[in-house]
Amino acid sequence: MADIDNLSIRPARRVDIPALAALFASDNILGGHGDTTDFEALPFYEAAFERIQASPNDTLYVAEFDGEVVGTFQTTRITVMIGRGATTLRIEAVQTREDMRGQGVGEKMMRFAIEQGRQAGASVVHLTSSLKRTDAHRFYKRLGFEQSHAGFKLKL
Repeated sequence: MADIDNLSIRPARRVDIPALAALFASDNILGGHGDTTDFEALPFYEAAFERIQASPNDTLYVAEFDGEVVGTFQTTRITVMIGRGATTLRIEAVQTREDMRGQGVGEKMMRFAIEQGRQAGASVVHLTSSLKRTDAHRFYKRLGFEQSHAGFKLKL
């Protein structure tokens, strides 16, 4: 069991891209997003990283333990007209390295993200999770999230 008191959460840096790609690639069974550690895919990850870095509303974070990336998530602040111009914080791409799961890494990342939303004046934190991820659903409910909407997507 790792001592996650030594876990730090910080904005991702360009040097973290290979570790992030490895995290996403290790989730291809449930995630199915086609992520890979293949060197030829690196330019796609680098371009995405640059777009995220350039956005004033997006932040990509890593959880670091003993100098290694062991988790990640991304936040996006969205201002909408409903709710009198409410700001919501959307959390995406939550991943914890397999050998670190069940040790509190995910909880620390989510509590950090929630606090970032609070500081940004968000009225709600929103996330989606694949219907296949029943363990993740239990985790999010334990943290106080409520399943409130049906999600839809259209692949382009």
